Amino acid sequence: MENKNRIEEEKIITGVNGIAALLILILLTLGSIAGFVFSIIQMSAAAAILCGILGFLVFPICFIGLKIINPNEALVLTLFGKYYGTLRKEGFYWVNPFCSGINPTAKSLIKMQVNAVSIGQHSSGADDDAIRGKKLSLKALTLRNEKQKVNDELGNPVEIGVNVIWQIKNTAKAVFNVDNFKEYLSIQCDSALRNIVRSYPYDVSDQGDEKSLRGSSQEVAVRLKEELQSKVEVAGIEVLEVRITHLAYAPEIAAAMLQRQQAAAIIEARQKIVEGAVGMVEMALNKLSDKQIVALDDERKAAMVSNLLVVLCGNRDAQPIVNSGSIY
Repeated sequence: MENKNRIEEEKIITGVNGIAALLILILLTLGSIAGFVFSIIQMSAAAAILCGILGFLVFPICFIGLKIINPNEALVLTLFGKYYGTLRKEGFYWVNPFCSGINPTAKSLIKMQVNAVSIGQHSSGADDDAIRGKKLSLKALTLRNEKQKVNDELGNPVEIGVNVIWQIKNTAKAVFNVDNFKEYLSIQCDSALRNIVRSYPYDVSDQGDEKSLRGSSQEVAVRLKEELQSKVEVAGIEVLEVRITHLAYAPEIAAAMLQRQQAAAIIEARQKIVEGAVGMVEMALNKLSDKQIVALDDERKAAMVSNLLVVLCGNRDAQPIVNSGSIY
């Protein structure tokens, strides 16, 4: 069932120049404080209350509206529960001080930071910035999908892992349409990976147009990218690239499949040897017959063919036996 409350369009706002707003707020705050002091001296209660409210309450609250946006960052703002707009362009701005920034991944980043501190590790600066400012990163990010076991088209268990390069294109969709866009991307990556792997065999033994996971990794990656992009479009995410980083048979059948591959290679090599040996025997008989070096009846030809095939197709070097007498 389609969700009618989904946000499709991103509203880009520019905000007021932050430096000008900062200077004006400083002057207004200082002026209000000066008016408050002057009103007390003049014993004017109404003026003192007004200047006190402005200097100690209203204008300090306005300082909350000052926002700094770094390159490749965005800040999604809401005003009293409604989507207000997105600051995408780097710079120093002033917006409505009652607007609040939204970043659904900030909580998970805080948990990661707490866990890292508890085990003696340090979180990255990018994560710290995201936690403090609730800003979204518009940089190209990497999702490393861990190895998972999936059955291929033939039902063989296969271990496969992929790397996904992605970035946020629509901040409104990323924040409001899904609960946590990073977790959503990871889950959809697992689903798309299983769907694509089930459509291909791990490998094909004979030469043909059939594609496989091992022999057509580029085509598989392209299909995986298209499948994943269709699933994460609702979250405002653009999949830039998908690469297969690990591909192997599962450990429980790896040894058997290795023996199968070895047997197929031996059979193919034997076929080549036999084809070559038959051609060489045919050429030898034709040369002997054309140059009339020796006349052989059918029985002698059969013996010669047998001996040549044994020599050419044997696993070991032939040990010839020299007959000094007559062959008859």
